[in-house]
Amino acid sequence: MTSKKKTIKNIKIDVDKCNGCRACEVICSSFHAMPKYSSNNPARSRIRVIHDPLRDIYVPVYAGEYAVAECAGRDKYVIDGKEYDECAFCRAACPSREEFKEPDSGLPLKCDMCEGEDEPLCVKWCLVDALTYEEREEEVVVEEEDTPDEIEIGLETLINKHGLDKLLDTVEQLAKDKS
Repeated sequence: MTSKKKTIKNIKIDVDKCNGCRACEVICSSFHAMPKYSSNNPARSRIRVIHDPLRDIYVPVYAGEYAVAECAGRDKYVIDGKEYDECAFCRAACPSREEFKEPDSGLPLKCDMCEGEDEPLCVKWCLVDALTYEEREEEVVVEEEDTPDEIEIGLETLINKHGLDKLLDTVEQLAKDKS
C-alpha cells in the first residue's frame, strides 16, 4: 500500500437557502446533453431537488457512485418534524430506484463536477447560493486491488438489462459501421 495526495471535490448544500427553482437541474441536463446545451431533460440531470410540499422544504441531492446492490440500511431522518427515508437523500444510483439513471439506457449517472469547467454549473447557476463548490487535498491510501471503472460498470449494467448476446451484436454492428 502507498499513499498519495488526492483532490476531493464537493458540493456543499445549504438546505435553508434552497427555494426549489430547479435551475441546477436545468443547467446540468443541458450541459450533459449531446451535443452540449442542445436539449433539456431533467431526468438526465446529475442533481435532483427533492421537495416536501407540506413543509415547503427543498433538498438538492447530486449523483454519487453506482451501487451494484440495494443497501441494507433504511435509516429514517426527521427534519422539522417530517420523517424521511434514507433513500431520499442517497446519492447512489442503485437497482431499487430510478433516480440517477440515464432514462433511455438505464446506465447509472454520476456527477462529474462539470468536468472541464472552473466549477460545477449548478453552483454557478444557483441564484440563492444554496450550492457551494469546495476543493480540499487529502492524503489517501492506495491499495493495489482492482476496482471496476466506469466502462466496466456501464457494460455490466447493459448486460444485466439487455443480455450479453445483444450487447455483443450491437458492438459488432457499431464496429462495422465505423470502418
